[in-house]
Amino acid sequence: MKNRFFNNVFIISLTVAMILPAAGCKNKKQIMAPVAKKIPHELTYHGDTRTDNYYWLRERENPEVIKYLDDENLYLDEQMSETKGFQENLYNEIIGRIKQTDISVPYKYNGYWYFTRYEEGKEYPIHCRKKGSMEATEEIMLNVNEMAEGHKYYQVSGTSVSPDNSMIAYGVDTVSRRIYTLYFKNLITGEMMQDLIPAFSGSLAWGNDNKTIFYSKKDEETLRPFQVLRHVLGTDPSTDELIYVESDETYSCGVYKSKSKKYIMLGSYAKMSTEYQFLDADKPMGKFQVFNPREKNLEYDVNHYEDKFYIVTNLDAKNFRLMESPVNKTTKENWKEVIPHREDVMLEGIDIFKDFMVVSERKEGLTNLRIINWNDKTDEHYLNFGEEAYMAYTSVNPEFDTDILRYGYTSLTTPNSVFDYNMDNREKTLLKQEEVIGSFNSGDYETKRIYATAGDGTRIPISMVYKKGMKKDRTNPTLLYGYGSYGYTIDPSFSSVRLSMLDRGFIFAIAHVRGGQINGRQWYEDGKLLKKMNTFTDFNDCARFLISEQFTSPEHLYAEGGSAGGLLMGAIINLNPELYNGVIAAVPFVDVVTTMLDETIPLTTGEYDEWGDPRIKEYYDYMKSYSPYDNVKAQDYPNLMVTTGLHDSQVQYWEPAKWVAKLRDMKTDDNLLVMYCNMETGHSGASGRFQRHKDTAREYAFLFMLEGIDK
Repeated sequence: MKNRFFNNVFIISLTVAMILPAAGCKNKKQIMAPVAKKIPHELTYHGDTRTDNYYWLRERENPEVIKYLDDENLYLDEQMSETKGFQENLYNEIIGRIKQTDISVPYKYNGYWYFTRYEEGKEYPIHCRKKGSMEATEEIMLNVNEMAEGHKYYQVSGTSVSPDNSMIAYGVDTVSRRIYTLYFKNLITGEMMQDLIPAFSGSLAWGNDNKTIFYSKKDEETLRPFQVLRHVLGTDPSTDELIYVESDETYSCGVYKSKSKKYIMLGSYAKMSTEYQFLDADKPMGKFQVFNPREKNLEYDVNHYEDKFYIVTNLDAKNFRLMESPVNKTTKENWKEVIPHREDVMLEGIDIFKDFMVVSERKEGLTNLRIINWNDKTDEHYLNFGEEAYMAYTSVNPEFDTDILRYGYTSLTTPNSVFDYNMDNREKTLLKQEEVIGSFNSGDYETKRIYATAGDGTRIPISMVYKKGMKKDRTNPTLLYGYGSYGYTIDPSFSSVRLSMLDRGFIFAIAHVRGGQINGRQWYEDGKLLKKMNTFTDFNDCARFLISEQFTSPEHLYAEGGSAGGLLMGAIINLNPELYNGVIAAVPFVDVVTTMLDETIPLTTGEYDEWGDPRIKEYYDYMKSYSPYDNVKAQDYPNLMVTTGLHDSQVQYWEPAKWVAKLRDMKTDDNLLVMYCNMETGHSGASGRFQRHKDTAREYAFLFMLEGIDK
């Protein structure tokens, strides 16, 4: 699933969340907040005219825009100047729990053990491998700390080793726009190849000849991956053959290699439709063959095993089912059912091994891992996790001929854990659990799942965690987190960062609102397009439930969401600002109508299946009814912190900037309204593993300040 806000690189972290009650937080410093000048700009569509006084803030190169953003940062610093020491202490507390010299669990692939390690005080990973066994000599493939020297931002993505283990391909972004330059390094000699490819999307696949590479490129204006090219190592990239152009602007495209190593897969994807082409990886100069032609609202994923393809699809199956087809007859009329559709179970994906298939399913909001024996399909079982609310997932499993499944497990009280599970004898081995430096004891905390009732009677799950001994007396500072878009489920996972909140008396809760997919595809469909309002009212109903059950009160309730979750924050405070004492809106998508009408803005055209196409009046009117920027009104708002990045590729910086300017002009309270714009980064914040927690400490300090907590 790839979109403006969520992809395989990024989703807003739950660690950026904390809260505690306060009494309204009046501005302590008599310093004037920045006031953006008004330049009326009329936007007319469907005969409806909207006047945007802050449209000019889109002018990224305008010195006045940069000055305004700098002024906002200065204002935030001044308003929070009394917390500077506390912020530093919080930062040190947070990174003090992180094991600085650390190593990932190695995984075996093609004769090598691969792992990533970190060194004390260093911001970036070191990508390594050892041949044959972990006792072998370490080979450093990429030392990102050395590579990042001289750069304020540095991100490596799309790493891929050639089939003969001699070369590594990788992408580098030094701006934070998620546009990469593709590099190639000879792992035998250490030599950097001269083949530099710009506008790389992060998606590539090697042919089995070790010299042919398929990769996708981005449109540098819209940021849509729209081309697939074929490159032969050692040749001039400007002569690369254009294999495919995705001409439909609602689709993006990419490439990957099947786990069997037999096929190169070229995928085109929209929000609710996919199409694949495939090519024999042994014949990389051949032509791709369409697997099944695209159809509106038909989604399918493809896996290869021996003489068949296995297809996870929503064909006549809202919650998806599993089909198979011969490798030489792949169109849907040749698909045969393997696992049928179930009303109460969402089939999320499969992992294929030589003797087993692992099926990821979601039932009653929780992920289950189902193990099926290829040789006897009646021989199947589920892994037992045994907690009320948790997150489980298949991890890195590149090897095909193995009985070992690697999976991950975590909960709100259980640190991230990696297991090897023998699918034959059913024994599991804990390989590593995230080490929390200090006195952490999971038994000091308690987690539970409760249910709020929405206005239409729907039960909305809430996952929560708190320090044992919490009393329901309405005084508990409580942070309610939400996302609620793209069918993405915020599973309850552990965060050592969050301990800084829990240990100061906070309750942390996740509202699993519609628009996510925790209860299957219908849950998603009931929170998108012309039902999007359910996402916002569900969240506020969860807030009311926490208040009515005396977990907290409006004086002690806070909310946070980022990206599409930032849209959620904007909508809930327009609807019911009285429910919250403070809100953090991170990189928020708040100018829905204007953005969705502008096809020049990055990633807009691929969003129609999520929000609707405002060129159609019905969708225009509905979007306008909830778009946070369009619905700012003269009323009291909670204390509010808004964050953004000047180079944000997913939500352009001007959306939160305009929103803050309009809120300042119209709100009727004197509660705190501050914005932080990182002038060096984009949607995901700082690239270093410690540096990002400077932002976390600032946000925590903001919320603690509202609660009167200063240590």
